[in-house]
Amino acid sequence: MTSTTSRYKQAGVDIDAGDALVEAIKPLAKSTARPGSDAGLGGFGAFFDLAKAGYKDPLLVATTDGVGTKLKLAIETGRHEGIGIDLVAMCVNDLVVQGAEPLFFLDYYASGKLEVETGRRIVAGIAEGCRIAGCALVGGETAEMPGLYREGDYDLAGFAVGAVERGRAITGETVRPGDVVLALASSGVHSNGYSLVRKVVADAGFRWSDAAPFASNQSLGEALLEPTRIYVRSTLAAARTGKVKALAHITGGGLVENIPRVLPQGARAALDAKAWELPPVFRWLTQAGRVEPEEMARTFNCGIGMVAVVAPQEAAEVARMLEQAGERVLTIGRIELTQGAPDVTIAGLERWPG
Repeated sequence: MTSTTSRYKQAGVDIDAGDALVEAIKPLAKSTARPGSDAGLGGFGAFFDLAKAGYKDPLLVATTDGVGTKLKLAIETGRHEGIGIDLVAMCVNDLVVQGAEPLFFLDYYASGKLEVETGRRIVAGIAEGCRIAGCALVGGETAEMPGLYREGDYDLAGFAVGAVERGRAITGETVRPGDVVLALASSGVHSNGYSLVRKVVADAGFRWSDAAPFASNQSLGEALLEPTRIYVRSTLAAARTGKVKALAHITGGGLVENIPRVLPQGARAALDAKAWELPPVFRWLTQAGRVEPEEMARTFNCGIGMVAVVAPQEAAEVARMLEQAGERVLTIGRIELTQGAPDVTIAGLERWPG
């Protein structure tokens, strides 16, 4: 008589593989333990002790995100390690812009057929991202869904929870005309705009294994899979001084759509494209894809992964703090008065891709 388990396996779901993956990733999760959580796996839910994390009257902040079609690049090249860092980065960078410290992280990993080694490599990247951000990987979900995903395909989603003491949240409400806009350099394309990236690569006739036209000693796939930079430790330290009025994570929508999200009514961020050099990967995308500068600015981060707004008298000190924490910081504009909804202007876009 055929057992229920083997019939389930014949239907495409391998419970043993799922158990093997859980065992393989337990040490990875354990390595992310921090005060408030032991980062153990196996229960139906995870506890977190805010008091042990040092909070007295906290507000909780929650985010969720994925890495978009950058997953296709990871799948097609077989390079799965860094995609987990991307997943964490997209969530925790959204927490820190509100002054919140990332506390714990959960992931959702779904595939048509569970490959234990691929799953382990993905979760190893997630654990590395959590260690960089200082948060605990406390759990997640692994789903094997034959018939929904093609062989080799998988999907990822991340969920992060952070905390900020009441009264210390960054809201942008104190932003005023004359404030300085500081930019923190990105590590590359990060995790947005990859549908356009993949189209540019295909239309230009490149393969992922070809040498990257914009990076030495790297294949095109390797260069474009550079993980999203995690800004938590540097920006959180600056935020806790009380000198940062607003922070914006530059994700989908680029500079044009993300900066207004943290500005009050009547405020405009007037940026100058001459204040920073467009990195080689973006110059190549502009030229190879014939992408107009205005579209670049509303699709990609264009070399700027995070923006901070500070009072002019605090700008030098905040920039110094961020640089000491390992960031490359540039002054790219100022806040101006405008009528109505907050917006962004970028002077000098015509010089791109210079």
